[in-house]
Amino acid sequence: MTETPLTILERVFGYHSFRGHQQAIIETLWHGNDALVLMPTGGGKSLCYQIPALLHSGTGVVISPLIALMQDQVDALHELGVRAGFLNSSLGREDIIATEQALLHGQLDLLYIAPERLTQQRTLSLLKQIPLALFAIDEAHCVSQWGHDFRSEYLQLGLLHEQFPDVPRIALTATADMRTREEIARRLQLTDAAHFVSSFDRPNIQYRITQKSNARQQLLRFLRAEHPGDAGIVYCLSRNKVDTTAEWLQQQGFNALPYHAGLPAAQRRDHQQRFLREDGVIMVATIAFGMGIDKPDVRFVAHLDLPKSIEGYYQETGRAGRDGEPATAWLVYGVEDVIKLRQMLEGSAGSEDHKRSERQKLDAMLGLCEIVSCRRHALLTYFGEASDAQCGNCDACLHPARTWDASDAVRKALSCVYRTGQRFGVNHLIDVLRGSDNEKVRQFGHQHLSTYGIGSDLPTAGWRSVFRQLVARGLLRVDVDGYGALHLTEACRPILRGEEAVHLREDVKEAAERSRSKRHQPALPEEDRPLWEALRKLRKTLADEHGVPPYVIFNDRTLTEMVERRPLKENELLSVTGVGETKLERFGDAFLEVIREFEYG
Repeated sequence: MTETPLTILERVFGYHSFRGHQQAIIETLWHGNDALVLMPTGGGKSLCYQIPALLHSGTGVVISPLIALMQDQVDALHELGVRAGFLNSSLGREDIIATEQALLHGQLDLLYIAPERLTQQRTLSLLKQIPLALFAIDEAHCVSQWGHDFRSEYLQLGLLHEQFPDVPRIALTATADMRTREEIARRLQLTDAAHFVSSFDRPNIQYRITQKSNARQQLLRFLRAEHPGDAGIVYCLSRNKVDTTAEWLQQQGFNALPYHAGLPAAQRRDHQQRFLREDGVIMVATIAFGMGIDKPDVRFVAHLDLPKSIEGYYQETGRAGRDGEPATAWLVYGVEDVIKLRQMLEGSAGSEDHKRSERQKLDAMLGLCEIVSCRRHALLTYFGEASDAQCGNCDACLHPARTWDASDAVRKALSCVYRTGQRFGVNHLIDVLRGSDNEKVRQFGHQHLSTYGIGSDLPTAGWRSVFRQLVARGLLRVDVDGYGALHLTEACRPILRGEEAVHLREDVKEAAERSRSKRHQPALPEEDRPLWEALRKLRKTLADEHGVPPYVIFNDRTLTEMVERRPLKENELLSVTGVGETKLERFGDAFLEVIREFEYG
């Protein structure tokens, strides 16, 4: 029988229907044409190049920056019976030679390769000696200098079109605005490629953003109330904060691990493997962690610092809930985050055009944080996608924010910035407004200013909220000298003259236990729990034997379907989502034995 995309999907991967644009993308490549694909994290991008690579004669070459994850990706394909290998700097000379020989002898369906190795003359000469099914350029936004994760080695990938003009190419990314998308097509010479843009919506993720008061205690309440025992990621801006936060979470009884570029490579690999293969691990990380992570049961992504852009925020939060089950994207931020990011941006070595672009991205991120309307609607609008005005699954929809006429308070704040010479940061300005009697106030004689003590009616937290929102709105700008001094902008004039009213959002404390108070579990009747746990135990045993994460054996959705359908024969098990022929042959008897034991006693 002639293989088709659907027969490969069923036989190899164990799925019975395509999602979204998958089939159209696969057929585009199958017929020898190019494609540019935007698909959200967890949307099934890998199938879009894996299946056409298996349909074609020759090897599919996948270019990826994810050196640390290539081994896991190849191991997962081996469990499906797919002949796969990788070439990157982590391999020794003998392993490189063995992989190259397998490639030359037609023994690889898929080859994963880092971009810097692909562009070496040795590799290009090797690829010219073999039939090629396709080139897949994963994380394609890395080619764009306007994107959020630029990698200079991606700039050379235009050579694929020049040196292999007859080999179809597919570029894939989860995050790209129109400007980035156009640059991807231009730099990779994909101007004639078919574009496939899937919905950016991840309806299972609940978006929540709140003001930072005591970030650690806020995180602790969030984890204990909603995600005890769950796997998740906590993002921090600095390496030092990653280390101290991970240590503190360990002291609170959580299985937390640090991850950042400053750790030894062996420790990073170990922590990444533990996160992928163990249950309930929390990874505390900088943005160095996460790209390409396929773990489906990440139940939350928490940000203790403000992300630099909506693209980064979307990609990072998208690592939660890849299995389609409920997950939370939780973020706390404050005026210090805004000041710090603005200082980092202005002090960077980029061109003025690049800084201008980064300012716009940060302003958009601040806008997402400060809006009082639906977060999801704003997020999707940013990516050019129409959506309902209310999603019903974000904090703004579930607990609408109130606003207040802050015109008088804003004028006091702006006047204080002016009277103190536009030389001081938020903490000192609040001390002056509230009439604090401390050494710094006396040192500069600010107790004699007309603005001294005029804000005693508003608590410190209230003033921090005012300054945060004024910076976010561009009414105040941050000095780049490292001291965080605030300066007035032209937009202040009509407000100071009393010609324009200002309404600000009213910060409120987070409502406790908003979503789930127990660890996420499939919605199974209580009598099915023993079988569910027995299947999970078997999955973990097999995963340890094969040296792969448990979800590579079968994901939770597949186990849930086994519990619900109780297959007792091989052909019944084969009809379960996620069970292909190779996995049936390798694992079928073991899982059937457990199900039969529960069914027959």
